[in-house]
Amino acid sequence: MTTRSATTRTTRRLTTAQALIAFLSRQYTERDGRRRRLINATWGIFGHGNVAGIGQALVESGPAMPYLQGRSEQAMVHAAVGYARQSGRLSAHAVTTSIGPGATNLVTGAALATVNHLPVLLLPGDTFATRPADPVLQQLEVPHAGDVSVNDCLRPVSRYFDRITRPEALIPAALQAMRTLADPEATGAVTLALPQDVQAEAYDWPAEFFAARVWHVRRPAPDPYELEEAVRAVRTARRPLIVAGGGVHHSAAEETLAAFAADTRIPVASTQAGKGSLRHDHPADVGGIGHTGTATADDLAREADLVIGIGTRYTDFTTASGTLFADPAVRFLNLNITGFDAHKLAALPLVADARTSLEALGAALTARGHHVDPAYETAYTDAKDRWEQRVDAAFAVPDPDARPTQAQVLGLLDELVTEDDILINAAGSLPGDLHKLWRARSPRQYHVEYGYSCMGYEIPAALGVQLAAPGRPVWALVGDGTYLMNPTEIVTAVQEGLPIKLVILQNHGYASIGGLSESVGAERFGTAYRHRAADGSFTGPPLPVDLAANAASLGMRVLRAESVRDLRGALAEARGADRPTCVYVETRTPDTVSGPPPAQAWWDVPVAETATRPSAVAAREEYDRQTAARRPQL
Repeated sequence: MTTRSATTRTTRRLTTAQALIAFLSRQYTERDGRRRRLINATWGIFGHGNVAGIGQALVESGPAMPYLQGRSEQAMVHAAVGYARQSGRLSAHAVTTSIGPGATNLVTGAALATVNHLPVLLLPGDTFATRPADPVLQQLEVPHAGDVSVNDCLRPVSRYFDRITRPEALIPAALQAMRTLADPEATGAVTLALPQDVQAEAYDWPAEFFAARVWHVRRPAPDPYELEEAVRAVRTARRPLIVAGGGVHHSAAEETLAAFAADTRIPVASTQAGKGSLRHDHPADVGGIGHTGTATADDLAREADLVIGIGTRYTDFTTASGTLFADPAVRFLNLNITGFDAHKLAALPLVADARTSLEALGAALTARGHHVDPAYETAYTDAKDRWEQRVDAAFAVPDPDARPTQAQVLGLLDELVTEDDILINAAGSLPGDLHKLWRARSPRQYHVEYGYSCMGYEIPAALGVQLAAPGRPVWALVGDGTYLMNPTEIVTAVQEGLPIKLVILQNHGYASIGGLSESVGAERFGTAYRHRAADGSFTGPPLPVDLAANAASLGMRVLRAESVRDLRGALAEARGADRPTCVYVETRTPDTVSGPPPAQAWWDVPVAETATRPSAVAAREEYDRQTAARRPQL
């Protein structure tokens, strides 16, 4: 309904929820001349806290706001995050839930989004603003504060949070929410908590609120002084190393980085988020860095006198918990859009957009004819060739009728995929194997969420990625532990006809944590999926759990593979499928020849300082030896 006041101001009479959905349907981002819709769809599970508000508003909106039906609130956020990452952070999804457990189930997904600087809009229902009955169903009562609800759990994991206690309060809050989502420095989870009575309350909204609004995504240029300092640092370095982080992808700076590396011959290592910044066959690409990195990259890091971080947060996996960059004279130069990250490790900061700063730095260095010493280039390219031989050995299949190792599963995928395929993973032992072994063929092929390393991310994220990249083969790689965490969105994939390819690797437990447990003297306690033995330990026969049957019961087509030969055919069949398809394989434990190379750098997991068991005593001795090598970068 449209009305006109005495002052000729045009308004629309809508509920708060209807106004919010109408507003969201008219928000856009723009970068480099390309316009994208900012909120492209809304995921939802309905309960009494949102069914009459946001639910009714989505019905009213029709095709203006596409709706996606989820099965788990956490999974809906993961799906939205997968979509946002694949969309280059220029387009996002909203997620609506009821109050109570529906809202608190958002917390893990919100933390993942914010840790990884990926936009998602959360719209949880909230308790009554007017408090006609107190408490209402699912309300948390806090004796010392009447204005607290469970939604306050989302404050520390949100980049922006507001509770809309009056309809008119939506106007400034919605604008701040869009500003945050579209800001490349500030983006992450944004929460607008919506009391259920306010959602259904009508208000006369100014028509201007619903006008199309374009949010320009900035590419800030480097400060001239910082740029000149950066040029000087690179020109005086003898053994520089680039560490490419997720910011390279977020800025769409992959081609610029490839040209920069080709001109300067500086080797490029990548974090988990940055892998794929260069194709695996680019001469300067030396693979993953840190605890899960390659020997090539880690050896270069130990000897580097200048580390050039591009869009990286320098997590402990990247720095080997502060032990990797060992040259006493090493300096850091950080190209990052956030001043917080640019100043890490006492670095020279170059606070700017990754692509813009690389262009400026590259132009200044090229004008001076700068490139690394040819002997340095020869040394790292030879080391890269040696590492590729180790990858080939891990992928090799001497017996095609045997059960595959996990590395051989990756090797079969390596044979099969093209630059169109996208691989998704987040937790367990697979991230380490992928970071060391995977040969990324395109910028968006490698999708490993390792900022939060959240088990259960992979399957729902695959849905979001498939929605953002229709027609591309999307693979979700999961172990049995991860699968059991969050398989529910298989139902959504079936419902929506999203032809994701799910690969389940059955290894009867938490293999990654089992190995870590053994290394720190905890003796793999509580990490195997087995029956209890007579002594009370979980060392009996494997549990008779059939995950393939479970996936089939949720509507997926399932292909079982008993051997490498079977697996090769099943993966090829799944890749060509036009419906959600699962490949199930039981992997075998690799031996020292067939397994992937071990960790090439340390990771700090504290070990018991006092213990009586020999395994823990030995682990503590090794821990003390490793920590002695750590030093602050000042």
